[in-house]
Order: sequence, then structure tokens, then C-alpha cells
Amino acid sequence: LGPNGAGKTTTVKVLTTLIRPDAGSATIDGVDVLADPQQIRRMSGASGQYAAVDENLTGFENLFMVGMLYHLGRRRAAQRARELIELFDLVDAQNRPVKGFSGGMRRRIDLAGALVINPPVLFLDEPTTGLDPRSRLALWDVIETLVAGGTTVLLTTQYLEEADRLADSISIIDNGRVIAKGTADELKSSVGGQRIAVSLVSESDADAMREILSRYGSGPVASDGARGLGVPGSNGADALSRIMT
Repeated sequence: LGPNGAGKTTTVKVLTTLIRPDAGSATIDGVDVLADPQQIRRMSGASGQYAAVDENLTGFENLFMVGMLYHLGRRRAAQRARELIELFDLVDAQNRPVKGFSGGMRRRIDLAGALVINPPVLFLDEPTTGLDPRSRLALWDVIETLVAGGTTVLLTTQYLEEADRLADSISIIDNGRVIAKGTADELKSSVGGQRIAVSLVSESDADAMREILSRYGSGPVASDGARGLGVPGSNGADALSRIMT
């Protein structure tokens, strides 16, 4: 969970082997992302912010094509395409060109494509961006069905209500760093009714002030512009007095 530019898409690109990280390491189910990218691709599926479908093909043809690209064979690719079309409630539209699909239907066929090989891990990068409320709720139902069936889903979003409903565990990131993590209830309980905001004269003081705020605040310290920091506080006046001394 995080605002635009926080690093959500970059994180997904690293974990799906699309880009290499500048530093550090990452593993998925014990498999090193950098050391064995081919295995990562075999065990995971991904759906980006924009539907990656061929508009001139039908819904069935799009899924069949993905199956053939994964070397499933014609019979298995066709079988898997039919299974996913039924799962995503696209039976009535399966023989229509995708260019005539609504935004919600495009997202569903794109998500279905990420599931052709039935991966144990699925990455969804802001899957409901741009969808109307009805389509968003329908996609939430699909995601919950996948999780109930045993699929591990890493989902990025900037919508609080989406994270609240779907996530078992939430990491909040800002400027490429995790600033808080926990369940939805844990994160909500850590946020006080008041907030302490500090404007710095120099950016060089940011680390020291961040440490001070973390000591006296009642939640995660967040950046607010180039020279601003903020933290929830249950007793703002008293905490501010301690910070200033």
C-alpha cells in the first residue's frame, strides 16, 4: 500500500524478474530472484496496471495463445482457457474480440491470462485502477476466490479500502521504504487521533528527526514533501513538547 511513486510497481518488477535491483536480495518460496529467474517465471504469474491482451483476438483465443506460449499443448491450452473463462464469468463473451470488452472484462481476461499455468504465486499491480465500483467489487470477489483456493497473492494498491478488505498482511511503503507493516487492524489501531508534523530547515537533519519522532509518536513516521516529516500522536501537545526539548 502506498501513494503514486512510492515504489510499488518497481517492487513487483524486481520480484517478477523484469528489472534487477540496485542492491539487496529477494526470494520467493526459497528461490532467489536473481540466481534463478527462470524458476521464478515458472512458479509465478503477473498482471500489470494495464491489461496486456490482444484486442483483435477473442477472449478464448487470448487465453489459448498464452497456453501455447507456455508449451501446454493444444488440448491442455484449450482446456485451461475454458476453465478460466468459466471461473471469470466470461462465457457469454468468450468468442467476441477483446476490443469490444468493457474495462472490467479486459482486466478479468488479463488476470485469467496470468493464471493459465495455475501458478502458486500471483503478482497483481494495482489491478483495479480505472475500474468502476461494480467492476472493482467483482474483481475483489475473484481475488478472494483465488486466495481461498491456495494461491498466494501479492497485490499493490493505493486504495485503503482495497487493502483493508483483501490483505492478510499489509506493508505501507513510501519513497521506496517500508514505513509500517501489520494486519489492517494492527495498522489502524496504531494511528492516533492527532498528528505531529515537522518542517526541517535542512534535509540533512531528516534521519535524526525521524528517530526522534519514532520515539515519541504512536505510529510510523512518514515523509511529507522534501523537508517534512509526520507521525501520529495520541497526546500531541505533550509529545511535541518532548520533541522540541
